[in-house]
Amino acid sequence: MEKTRFAPRAAHIFATLFTLGNKRVGGRFFSVVFALIGSYFANSSLVKAQETEAQPTSNTPNAVILLYHHVSDKTPPSTSISPTNFVAHMQYLKENHHIVSLQEVVKALEDNTPLPDKAVAITFDDGYANIFENAHPVLVEMGFPYTIFINPGEIDVGPQQLTWQQVKLMHSEGVTFANHTLDHLHMLNDEQKLGHTAWIENVWHNVTSAQEIINTKLDVNLHYLAYPFGEFNQALTEKLKKNGYIGFGQHSGAVGPYSDKQALPRYPAAGIYANLDTLKTKLNSLAMPVSHATHSEPRLFQRQLDDPVTLTIDSEDIRLAQVTCFFGGEKIATKVTHNTVAFSLDKPLPIGRSRVNCTAPSLHQKGRYYWYSVPFFVANEEGRYPD
Repeated sequence: MEKTRFAPRAAHIFATLFTLGNKRVGGRFFSVVFALIGSYFANSSLVKAQETEAQPTSNTPNAVILLYHHVSDKTPPSTSISPTNFVAHMQYLKENHHIVSLQEVVKALEDNTPLPDKAVAITFDDGYANIFENAHPVLVEMGFPYTIFINPGEIDVGPQQLTWQQVKLMHSEGVTFANHTLDHLHMLNDEQKLGHTAWIENVWHNVTSAQEIINTKLDVNLHYLAYPFGEFNQALTEKLKKNGYIGFGQHSGAVGPYSDKQALPRYPAAGIYANLDTLKTKLNSLAMPVSHATHSEPRLFQRQLDDPVTLTIDSEDIRLAQVTCFFGGEKIATKVTHNTVAFSLDKPLPIGRSRVNCTAPSLHQKGRYYWYSVPFFVANEEGRYPD
């Protein structure tokens, strides 16, 4: 990077020196020489400062994973970002963050090794054709690695979906493709109706069928699964862990050493979350080191939390006195005791998906916030989940 950026400047300097020398400008020549050399090395110092900023600020990994669906003006607003706004996102990332592949993030979490400061990974769900049309050219031009979680049973089906020809072309150009189940089912549907054994067999057959198709079509065997609609429970995370899978949700927060690798959070960056001004805070966020949570099962069979949720925090860099938790966009009461944060909900949980987000500022990294999300999934009376 240094050679590319500053070699032309160096060439210009020495060409200038040569020209001045030929003109025999006398004593002034040496003044100009020293001024130009000073200018060059001052800028070289700037490069070193920029390179230093690219280094990790911690010995532990921290990254933000972004989630997109549609990149289009003609698709459902709740899951879409316009091509113009998508370019603005990518330009901001190029100027302010370090884009890493999802594989780099996972490896760093598994090995507990640092990532570049302000590392960001880019992901898409569902395999829409507008990703190929409106996002892929931008990402290729910027040299950004990214991952698409696809439903293999939907590829080549309908005009909105990618074709296998497009998938193979994108894969040849460095795009990573991973599992989003065969047909984008609600994985928690009918859990009670079928009974645990039959339910888990059904959903796992769906996952392995999708994995087999991806392996056959692309000759890859990456054991990543993005939960459709972000819905999961403990039984699913345990099944993934037993079978060597990494799982990705749709709840919020950065990822770090304490993150559950079978339920890694991703920040939605489309719809109401596409606003770059509010997204900037999330892009700079830090993974809250929650060493223990009293509420570990996100799937609930009732709409009311019976007990407060308590989070135990393992860090001396968090201003716990300033922790704030939100539910449904509103602040909720919290109680801080030593290194724990507790919250309760006085409202019933909605049918479907909801979450509590808790944030607290960093003591030493000005303007950056630790972020942690507690998701909840509640079925309707028929034991099913809405889209």
